[in-house]
Amino acid sequence: MNAQTDDITPGARGRFERMHAELRNRICLLDYAPGTRLSEEALAAEFGVSRTPLRRVLARLEGEGLVQSVHGVGTFVTDVEIDELGQTYRLRLELAELTGKLDPVPPGPELMTEFEKLLVRARKLSREADPKPYAQLIMDFFLAAQRLTANEPLREINERLYVRTTRIWLKSIFAARIDLAEEMAVFTREVEDVLAALRIGDLHAASLIQRAHISMSFERMRRGTAG
Repeated sequence: MNAQTDDITPGARGRFERMHAELRNRICLLDYAPGTRLSEEALAAEFGVSRTPLRRVLARLEGEGLVQSVHGVGTFVTDVEIDELGQTYRLRLELAELTGKLDPVPPGPELMTEFEKLLVRARKLSREADPKPYAQLIMDFFLAAQRLTANEPLREINERLYVRTTRIWLKSIFAARIDLAEEMAVFTREVEDVLAALRIGDLHAASLIQRAHISMSFERMRRGTAG
C-alpha cells in the first residue's frame, strides 16, 4: 500500500483513492492541460474535503510525475514529450512481459467478462471521432490487465510508469502525428489477441502481445514526432 495512505482510516482511504483516480484521469485525458494550475480551494470544495486530504492526493500525483508543486505559487500539471520518456517506455516493455511471469493470476469469469466488454467497446468506438473515449478505453484495458498478476510491487511500478506516458498518445492524436482510426484498429486487434490468449490460459502469451503493442505504439509516436 502507498505509504501516504497508511495512516488514513478505511473510509477516508476510499475517498482518497477516489479523488486520486478522478484527478489522475483528468490529467491523463488532458481535461487538465499541461501547465494548468490546480486550485486547492476549488478542488477541496468540489470533493467536499478539507485541504489536508487534497494535499495528500496532490503529493501522490507529484510522485507520479503528473503535477509539480512550486512553493508559494501553486501546483501545476506537468508536460510530457516522447523524447524525454524514451527510457520509461523501454522499461515498460520489460515490465509488460514480467506480468506473465511474476505471480500470474489466471483470470476468473468476472475478469474474462470485463475483457469481453472491453472488446465490445473497442468495436463500437470504430466510428467515434473524439479520441478521449478511446484513451479512457485504453486506460481501462491497462487496469484490467494489471489484475493478471498478484505481484504488488510490479503492479505499482507498472501503473506509475503507465500514467507518466499515457498522455503522449493523446497529444500525438491531437497534433495529427498519428492516425486515430489506424490506432484504434491496432488496439482492437491487441484486445482480440490478448483475449484469445487468455481463453486458452496462456498468460505469458498475453503479456508478450501487450509488450509488442507497447513497442509498436512507441515507434509510431516516435516516428510521428520525428516527421
